[in-house]
Amino acid sequence: MGLGPEGPKEKEMSSSAGMRTLESMVLLLLMMVFVGYMMIWIMMPTNTFYLNWFPHILKKTDSTYFEKQGAEVLIYPFPILFIATVGCFLLHRRKKKADENNQRVKGSFWASWKRPALVKGPLGIVSWIELSFVVMVIALLVWSISSYLHNMFATAHAGVKGEQVWETKLSIVALALGLVGNLCLSLLFFPVSRGSSILQFIGLTSEASIKYHIWLGHLVMTLFTAHGLCYIIYWANTSQIFLMFNWDNFAICNLAGEIALLAGLAMWATSFPRIRRKMFELFFYTHHLYIVFVVFYVFHVKFSYACTMLPGFYLFIIDRFLRFLQSQQRIRLVSARVLPCEAVELNFSKNPGLSYSPTSMVFVNVPSISKLQWHPFSVTSSSKLDADKLSVVIKSEGNWSQNLYQKLSSTQPIDRLQVSVEGPYGPVSNNMLRHDTIVMVSGGSGITPLISIIRELLFLANYSGTKTPQILLICAFRRSLDLTMLNLILPVSGTDLDISCLQLQIEAYVTREREATSNSHKPFQTICFKPDPSDVPVSAILGQNSWLWLAMIISSSFVIFLVLLGILTRFYIYPNEHDYKMMYSESSRSALSMLLLCVSIATTATAGFLWNKKQSVKEMGQIQAIDASTPITTSPSACYSSGDQELESLPHRSFVESTKVHYDRRPDLKGILSDCEGSSIGVLVSGPMRMRQEVAAICSSGSVNNNLHYHSMSFSW
Repeated sequence: MGLGPEGPKEKEMSSSAGMRTLESMVLLLLMMVFVGYMMIWIMMPTNTFYLNWFPHILKKTDSTYFEKQGAEVLIYPFPILFIATVGCFLLHRRKKKADENNQRVKGSFWASWKRPALVKGPLGIVSWIELSFVVMVIALLVWSISSYLHNMFATAHAGVKGEQVWETKLSIVALALGLVGNLCLSLLFFPVSRGSSILQFIGLTSEASIKYHIWLGHLVMTLFTAHGLCYIIYWANTSQIFLMFNWDNFAICNLAGEIALLAGLAMWATSFPRIRRKMFELFFYTHHLYIVFVVFYVFHVKFSYACTMLPGFYLFIIDRFLRFLQSQQRIRLVSARVLPCEAVELNFSKNPGLSYSPTSMVFVNVPSISKLQWHPFSVTSSSKLDADKLSVVIKSEGNWSQNLYQKLSSTQPIDRLQVSVEGPYGPVSNNMLRHDTIVMVSGGSGITPLISIIRELLFLANYSGTKTPQILLICAFRRSLDLTMLNLILPVSGTDLDISCLQLQIEAYVTREREATSNSHKPFQTICFKPDPSDVPVSAILGQNSWLWLAMIISSSFVIFLVLLGILTRFYIYPNEHDYKMMYSESSRSALSMLLLCVSIATTATAGFLWNKKQSVKEMGQIQAIDASTPITTSPSACYSSGDQELESLPHRSFVESTKVHYDRRPDLKGILSDCEGSSIGVLVSGPMRMRQEVAAICSSGSVNNNLHYHSMSFSW
């Protein structure tokens, strides 16, 4: 008997329900693994762990293939890498469902937890969820150090090695500070893994989580600095200062720890906001000392104990190597629009298979300006609206961006510019359709990530028939000349778009001028670049199924590492120890383990990258064939004329008409937000910290409008 009219639909619903059930079970499994992993960290400072649990695990995992390292690998790296691998599969499924997930927000429980809890202070804007995690981390640190001190002080008494009690206790405090510092170090590298599945799985982006890396970095260096100073004081008072220069191949290596600490102090000293902003290049280059820091940290504690921080660093190394492979390609730069407000829009050729969410970002390198400097910029294009283009806007602020602007605005325009790109990086999905109204607040160049959202909604309004929310864009500029950035809301190829389909209202505020200047209507200058056969479009590092490939790289590289480590231990280290009746150097073992780890990651990541590059050759070939069949015969000046015509086209006139400009005043954000109507109002802020704090304070108070949902955006320009 055949299925009725509703049969296929019911079958699809049943299949969807089954997948949701399976996904829920997998999430429950991952949660259990994570809770178990956290339980290890909670119990680690106790005698129960070191006297009962750990010896039992050692007994079960000790073998001629891994020896004592087997227990460390099982306890620390394996659970997190398992979560990262399975998380990749869930993210792949989530990405496929992203276009279908258009439900509106129901209930206010999670919305209330995402409201800002702290607006002003050293931590910046912190939501209630972030504050709860901060409290939990601090509680874990307090518990750990108090447990370590309680257990170790019980064995401290006068007469040990001829020391006084306070000297013995000082050495114990130094050791406890180092052990707690290891806990913070184990978290340090997670926020800076740009393509990490862990971050995306819990709804974070690398750009938004940079502040967690900063917090953890300060905490790590505070603890490690105190750890080192306490030991130096202890050695000086007990006439053992010579131990500072001790290189021990079998136990804790003091000299290696001091080298790691010096590298960390150099990074720490240049990371404070004043130094970082005024001397960014010094901060950027000094931060590469993390390699020295990690290598000598491993020599200091040996590889077995360094497994405590291995999960985050392992994922970071995979991410960093994949980004290195992507950065070696020269990207096809199609055109550039030079704005009179000293900003430029770069338009890159993009693989049509590459999709990304609004508010994504890329890192750009221009070798003719600096071969080593990579700068982050918000993507202004929409992968749905601009199928074969990826655009970024760069405001002339620092030396690097000023040099770029001068190159492109020169009276003798260039016809080619070599560029490399890393990314794009961004959220798996950025569903703005769940709100009835979206209020976008920007200051200066902070408008750039908002442009990508407007373009995405413009596409949905024109081509998908989806009901889009009302949009109120409040943008503040210093000069009327900066108003020209509003025209970037439409892409170069956007003249056939009907802006009236989008309920868009723009309120622009010019804060330092009382009236428009004559230059505020100056047209763009558009530069077309000649194609080069060696240039390639921007494409995903691991292709369209990047999450599946990342899962393969994480899992296979770790398996290869374990196999190589087992072979090394069983057929080289074990025979040496048993035939010659002498212990193998732990420093040499650590060096070989680090080498095998890097070889495993480099091999699998390179194989995955090259395979995906081979698979995308056809798509790239089609793009290059189209480019070759339509060679650019126009000069930069001809392109300039094309830009004039575009600015005066009908869609742009309609767009300008929807903009209301206010001179010599700042926006009354409290009054504007209080007048907004809708059951769910999304408030997106992209601008200076002062502006974000003001909006966060309004949304967190709840006295103005209880329907406001605050979204702070870190923008790059």
